[in-house]
Amino acid sequence: MLIKLSIIIGVFMLMEGAAWAAHKYIMHGFGWKWHEDHHNHHSGFFEKNDYYALVFSFLASSSIIYGNTHEAFWWLTWAGVGITCYGVAYFVFHDLIVHRRIKFKYKARTEYMKRIMNAHFVHHKVHTKEGAEAFGFLFAPKKYEIRKKN
Repeated sequence: MLIKLSIIIGVFMLMEGAAWAAHKYIMHGFGWKWHEDHHNHHSGFFEKNDYYALVFSFLASSSIIYGNTHEAFWWLTWAGVGITCYGVAYFVFHDLIVHRRIKFKYKARTEYMKRIMNAHFVHHKVHTKEGAEAFGFLFAPKKYEIRKKN
């Protein structure tokens, strides 16, 4: 059980790096057509950017299924669970808390949440493919801390 939990936690942590790279090099690269409406106002609840959630959910579910049907790759099941856990955390943070895609009352109180939300707002100040910064979702460097005025 400890090995399985370690795989889940390890993959969850690795997913932040994978999501950062996908966001910077795919979403703000050759995959901009899917991501563009996320940076600009649009009508409707869904956006093309949601296709990325489908891609990641396909990777997670494929890992779980393959791991369950091929004994030598049992660990893929738990890697898929780690990807799924990251996806749930991403949905809650990104879609509910930051973008309020579903009406959700939340006020950031911790320094961590203030920093990560500020980083995301900094990222969204840019409405074009180039020039954005802060590509992470659940981690933001200290430079995005909101400094108190004296």
